[in-house]
Amino acid sequence: MNRIDLLKKKAFEEKGFDGFLIANEANMLYFAGFPGASCLLFPRDGENMLYVYGVNYEQAKAEGKGFHVELVKRDENLMAKVAAKALDFGIKKLAFDTLTVENYRSLAKSLRGKAKLKPMGKLVWELRKVKDSGEIELMRKAGELVCEGMKAAYETVKPGVREYEVAAEIEYAMRRKGSWGTAFDTIVASGARSAFPHGGCTDREIREGDLVVVDIGACYRYYRSDMTRTLVAGKPSEKQKKLYEVVKTAQQKAVQAVKAKAKAKDIDTVARKIIEEAGHGVNFVHGLGHGIGLEVHEPPALSQQSKDKLAAGNVVTIEPGIYIVGFGGIRIEDTVLVREQGSEKFTDGFYTLEAST
Repeated sequence: MNRIDLLKKKAFEEKGFDGFLIANEANMLYFAGFPGASCLLFPRDGENMLYVYGVNYEQAKAEGKGFHVELVKRDENLMAKVAAKALDFGIKKLAFDTLTVENYRSLAKSLRGKAKLKPMGKLVWELRKVKDSGEIELMRKAGELVCEGMKAAYETVKPGVREYEVAAEIEYAMRRKGSWGTAFDTIVASGARSAFPHGGCTDREIREGDLVVVDIGACYRYYRSDMTRTLVAGKPSEKQKKLYEVVKTAQQKAVQAVKAKAKAKDIDTVARKIIEEAGHGVNFVHGLGHGIGLEVHEPPALSQQSKDKLAAGNVVTIEPGIYIVGFGGIRIEDTVLVREQGSEKFTDGFYTLEAST
């Protein structure tokens, strides 16, 4: 059963809807395999509709398989057009994933009270959270590509090099090996800036003894990977080495705890306890990780607040860190596939503070 049929089964047979509107960009890509749609309409009875503006019309016809491709003119009201078709299909109860306030109001007005609207994005996430074999292969490839980028980082980081120069070498290395782009804006945060978890990348010149947090991701056929390593430009100090070993141990133990049916909160606790026992609980300022796929941040969440349970086929990040303002930060992150028993890393290697010389 394909993705659309699975959603229809959940929404139509189990929940009693007779139409489903997909308007979230990543969800449209998930179902249509095409990144330029404006929205998708799945009726219980009738042809699946893919709405697209002229700039993407020919690509939609070539790549959007299994849909009737409907051209939307620039002067047309998209939601009014969708509503008219929904009423033609006889839809009385229309689910949707996400809509802006403006589009929701426009759609509701155009339906003229003849169909009820209800947000049901959670049904889509139930599907997207568990990756199928095809998605897993694409994410495994994205993991291989980001490792090429990290190899370039270890070869490039040294005193006198600017953060953006390191980022350029990373991104070039990934592209040369087949990456479709970066999964998110590359982070190369050095010195005191490494204590900022999302420190970005600037024109700062890396100095001798700096901690350098490198957080990067590759994108392959729209699927993403996420990997962080921390290294030192020059010879690491004893304090840097001691803190690094704490984070490294926390990350390793958390990865070992990953398996189907494990509570996401419990995985976070494994890493957090190790960091707390080392006296740095206050310096671990974010959750342990997050789901990843077509988007870099997806369910399930791994944190103390999470109510999620892991399932085979989830792909998550495991990324504990210690951040000390004025001193620097250390984070180690891998992209990990959840299996029935244990896990598989899509990213691996480079577990050292020392850059290549």
